[in-house]
Amino acid sequence: MATLTSTTSDELKSRRLRLKRRRQLLILQKLWRSLLVCSMAGGMVWLVTRPDWVITSPDQVNIQGVEHLSEATIRDLMPLDYPQPLLEVKPKRLSQALEAQAPIAAAVVTRKLLPPSLTLEIQERQPVAIALPGNAIIATSEARPDGVGFVDAQGTWMPHDSYNNLETTTHLPTLTVIGLSDRTRPHWPDIYTLLSQATIEIFEIDLQSPTNLILHTELGEVHLGGYSSNRFTQQLDVLAQMRTLPTHIQPSDIDYIDLQSPDAPALQLNSPTPSN
Repeated sequence: MATLTSTTSDELKSRRLRLKRRRQLLILQKLWRSLLVCSMAGGMVWLVTRPDWVITSPDQVNIQGVEHLSEATIRDLMPLDYPQPLLEVKPKRLSQALEAQAPIAAAVVTRKLLPPSLTLEIQERQPVAIALPGNAIIATSEARPDGVGFVDAQGTWMPHDSYNNLETTTHLPTLTVIGLSDRTRPHWPDIYTLLSQATIEIFEIDLQSPTNLILHTELGEVHLGGYSSNRFTQQLDVLAQMRTLPTHIQPSDIDYIDLQSPDAPALQLNSPTPSN
């Protein structure tokens, strides 16, 4: 009986000793893992903060997706001071700052360690019309009525000097819009969609007067009256049907085409020049 008790006590001591050693081993393993992780993290911080891991010039910014904008323009829009450690560059903050600029619809910035650089993927706003200031436009910081620029299909105004590449390519918009303002901007997406689908060539649209929208087309000047989305569609359809004007009327005799009432289109003729 004494022998059995002695044996059981020895087994318990041995088991407790094994458990103690196992716990010590686990603690040691965790300590080594922690030291390894800290060493790797410290090494990474040391590595990326070395002079070799610093963005020192715009040449280390790779720009993708550029079509109309120049790379110099995009780099000027980036709020990035040189030199700057790669680890301190905030891609999301740079993306948001770029997307706040009118010519850029979307921007994605990513960091690259080898070699240290930034990759910038740009989605440009596509200019669809040249925007000219009107004579009676209320000045707003968004519309910039005092300057010439471009607008996209949504009516976003963009400075002319942002698109230097357009001057040397065939992408310069053929449509001109005059007097696009906060009053008419909400209608611009619908207006532009219909103009782009028109079967007659339209060179210019004048939005200055709230009571008379004016088009300059291959048939001449066209007066449409106040803008109405439903009537505008009908007016463009009627204008397309007027390609063949009466042969006894010379284009030079027409002052403008009156489509304020599309059901009853009319020609306003020039006043005859009095003979001496």
